[in-house]
Amino acid sequence: MSNMTRKPREKPAPYKQRSETVTKNKDAPATSAKPHKVTTRKNLTLNDWLVVFAYIDTHPHQSQAEIVLHFENELTGALAFSQSALSRALKRRPELEARINSNPNALSSKCPRVVS
Repeated sequence: MSNMTRKPREKPAPYKQRSETVTKNKDAPATSAKPHKVTTRKNLTLNDWLVVFAYIDTHPHQSQAEIVLHFENELTGALAFSQSALSRALKRRPELEARINSNPNALSSKCPRVVS
């Protein structure tokens, strides 16, 4: 039984990495169309959420979708977030407002820092 051994196998080659560059069509005419928005998610800071909460307090009859559209279309400092993110932030509003007094740098942070 010790005579039975497997024959050596070749090691697999590394995976071919995809290039993320977009190939442009050289025959296409010039266009003034804007590229799609970046779909990477950016978390808002505590200060950003407080600005959103202040807007909600001054406009109580607007729906959450209208509030999201308002902040997306602002000319200066547009904030990109979804309606579901707004709903979750409203649920955590007391916790977010309590973080202001807990840490002097809390306004520029995105999540609470835990020091052990």
